[in-house]
Amino acid sequence: MAAPPKRPKAAGSDPLPAFLAWCGRAGVELSPKVRLGRQGALAGYGLLAAQELQAGELLVAVPRSALLSQHTCSIRALLEQAQESLQSQSGWVPLLLALLHEYTASNSPWQPYLSLWKDFRSLDHPMFWPKEERTRLLQGTGIPEAVDKDLANIHMEYSSIILPFMQAHPDLFDPKVHTLELYKELVAFVMAYSFQEPLEEEDEDEKGPNPPMMVPVADILNHVANHNANLEYSPQCLRMVTTRPVSQGEELFNTYGQMSNWQLLHMYGFAQPFPGNTHDTADIQMVTLRRAALRRARSEAEQQLVREQWDFLCQLEMVGEEGAFVLGWDEVLTEEELSTSLKVLCMSEEEFKEYKEQEGWEDDSEEEENSTLSNEALSRLKPPCKKLLHDSVLLTLESYRSDLKEDQDLLNNKEAYGKLSRREQQALHVRYGQKKILHQLLELVH
Repeated sequence: MAAPPKRPKAAGSDPLPAFLAWCGRAGVELSPKVRLGRQGALAGYGLLAAQELQAGELLVAVPRSALLSQHTCSIRALLEQAQESLQSQSGWVPLLLALLHEYTASNSPWQPYLSLWKDFRSLDHPMFWPKEERTRLLQGTGIPEAVDKDLANIHMEYSSIILPFMQAHPDLFDPKVHTLELYKELVAFVMAYSFQEPLEEEDEDEKGPNPPMMVPVADILNHVANHNANLEYSPQCLRMVTTRPVSQGEELFNTYGQMSNWQLLHMYGFAQPFPGNTHDTADIQMVTLRRAALRRARSEAEQQLVREQWDFLCQLEMVGEEGAFVLGWDEVLTEEELSTSLKVLCMSEEEFKEYKEQEGWEDDSEEEENSTLSNEALSRLKPPCKKLLHDSVLLTLESYRSDLKEDQDLLNNKEAYGKLSRREQQALHVRYGQKKILHQLLELVH
């Protein structure tokens, strides 16, 4: 992308000194025991321990006035006035408008912060990959479908909400500068770097999630599953603190949550090499279970029964056309949905008729207590359920363009792995983790 004409140039080649000076002016409190920089960081900038740290030590405190959000940006009054017309499925439009303005305004108070990202494409989310490359490298992982939905939403939000707002405020916005392409890049920036404050428990049911916001310095910490820092929220400021002792020279890692590799690559542009991501998962599409059940039906009557059972599971909200059963390393994370679906799809016509009459509610209480589908419980499933799950895993493995052995050979061959592009390496980590989980399940239900 050509840099927008209004974009100010950062003084010097390294924007970090100007950013650190800005932190001082903005009241951001950075511990003298840490340093910000690229050297020694896992990716891009990172936060490293300059001295030994104990558990519970403050790394950085960011006052709420230094957060960049729809409520603190230069056009906050305008966004407040227009809030009704800026509502969207994502809930991100006000922040994205704030970023569109601040990123291109030469007098933006956040300019030293935003100068850390000269080009958001360096995030390299799969949404920036050519469609052919996405399909070739990521087919079967769930990412191409997620990206297609994202791109459709981005186009829809830009044309139906962003453009009309910009046209109403030509003194602040220029569609030639604030293009769809820049908007897409800012969506990736929000995906990768924003934070959403958790709701109070009593608000969880009534309100949607809090809108995202940018948290300078805190957003520089990279992520690993086995992290050593986390963010705490208070009315005055946001504080990043250590969760365990950290040695001098060690990088400080935040957690973005219990994220699988496909979610990390989709939202943040990277994946963790096997076996680092203990939160990795693999999906079996719900419709794949139906397909496996229909395949093993030996007559038209049996196929009709499967269709009725599926419709009933839809009524119970256990399955849906776009849903997936999620498998972790140690257990099924969608245990109720999978155990109920297996049980119903393996019922005879008589059993199903009786079950329907009870509406599926008066279930065996002993079974309910043991509904956790741990790996051990999976190995103890009844033979018909095992067979149906086994067939569904095989169908799922067919959706990838390579098999486990091909991916394993690539990972084990340092020379071959080294010749892969960064995208090929990241996609390989996603595919390999998923296939390892699926093959583990095959063993359990063999």
